[in-house]
Amino acid sequence: MVRMVLASQSPARLATLRAAGIEPEVVVSGVDESQVQSRDAANLAAALAQLKCRAVASTVEDPDVVVVGCDSVLAFEGEILGKPGDAATARARWRRMRGRSGVLHTGHCVRRAGREVVDSASTVVHFADVSDAEIDAYVATGEPLHVAGAFTIDGLGGAFVRGIEGDPHTVVGISLPLLRDLVADLDVVWTDLWNRPGAV
Repeated sequence: MVRMVLASQSPARLATLRAAGIEPEVVVSGVDESQVQSRDAANLAAALAQLKCRAVASTVEDPDVVVVGCDSVLAFEGEILGKPGDAATARARWRRMRGRSGVLHTGHCVRRAGREVVDSASTVVHFADVSDAEIDAYVATGEPLHVAGAFTIDGLGGAFVRGIEGDPHTVVGISLPLLRDLVADLDVVWTDLWNRPGAV
């Protein structure tokens, strides 16, 4: 079994990997995301993922360990939206997004034995036309404050997304099909990442 380190504190990313048979070690990068800027959402997501991955990889001694960094941003009507951070921002975003669509970009960076691959996955998200009361109730839960675009599809916000076009894992924050391709580029077979006792 090949060991994986996930350079992210996202519970959704961890849960997605676990559901896919992988039990990674979680190491939070603690990097300053504000040092990375780009006007292109996909490039920004990839650069942030790279920043996190490199920071954690520098602390890993075993060269055979696969280190994965991810980051997500939402492109909406010409703007790049990350985590809202506070209730007022989350509420304002949802009032703009309701009934409309955006593109969620998730950057991925994978390092192993000094080699690195970087790419991003993009998925179109169609938001439901939710009411002010629903927005207020959702924001009050705190869930949208700390996630890209102020929404989730695997939590309370799932009912407020009418549909998506693309890989649903991208919206959760880690694209399993893309990650499989990236680890293959580093000579890792996907099934070798499975935690054998839990694999079926």
